[in-house]
Amino acid sequence: MNSNPLLQRLLASGPVLTDGAWGTQLQARGLAIGEFPDAWNLTHPDKVTEVARAYVDAGSQIILTNTFGANRLRLAEAGLADRVAEINEAGRAFPGRWRATRRTFLPRSAPSGKMLMSGETTSEEIGAAFCEQAAALARGGADALVVETMTDLEEAKLAVAAAKTTGLPVVASMVFDAGRDKDRTMMGTTPEQAAAGLVAAGADVVGANCGQGIAGFGKICARLKTAAAGRPVWIKANAGRPELRDGKAFYATTPEQFAS
Repeated sequence: MNSNPLLQRLLASGPVLTDGAWGTQLQARGLAIGEFPDAWNLTHPDKVTEVARAYVDAGSQIILTNTFGANRLRLAEAGLADRVAEINEAGRAFPGRWRATRRTFLPRSAPSGKMLMSGETTSEEIGAAFCEQAAALARGGADALVVETMTDLEEAKLAVAAAKTTGLPVVASMVFDAGRDKDRTMMGTTPEQAAAGLVAAGADVVGANCGQGIAGFGKICARLKTAAAGRPVWIKANAGRPELRDGKAFYATTPEQFAS
């Protein structure tokens, strides 16, 4: 299943260490609560690069880009719908010298922010928005594309299909934090159902991110691995659920607890 040269290189030495959170890192550098992070690719490129550099220096082998919500539907909420291409292409503009470090840079895409099942939008509109973003990220020189923080499997499949049009490897990641055992997406999808659907849609890597914090991710990882049809598994747990303290997001999980 790992026939892609990039995946073969990354997996040749065993598990691969990705970067960590971006939102909290940007907030530590001045991003206000409620401010649209992706816009900083244009207004504060030095701060965005600083976050990426910090993760490179910490040893991350994969660095994501500051393009989490940079699709037309989400950008429209911030009055930035006409800057889709600009924001996505700028999100990938890391210094070329980092290429020599053998780091891999993966642009990412998040949910559209619209609910398919409620009729807020259509499959065609969502698919077009993801295709537009994927094309812009590919033009920026992406190594691969990451579809993450998905709760609706149908929307995730639309995003994967859009990403696959670029010819790049695609990582598809869902959020499992609902149900009695916190092992389903908000829409009730299990890890097994998600893996099957994402593989069928063309995902080269399947996984889970965000959600419930690190403690529950071991079992989810094992279930995804069993159901992933030989594909690599992508796991990016968060540090639990944040609390708002003095206007700032605070995570109680310590680095030591997370690492253990």
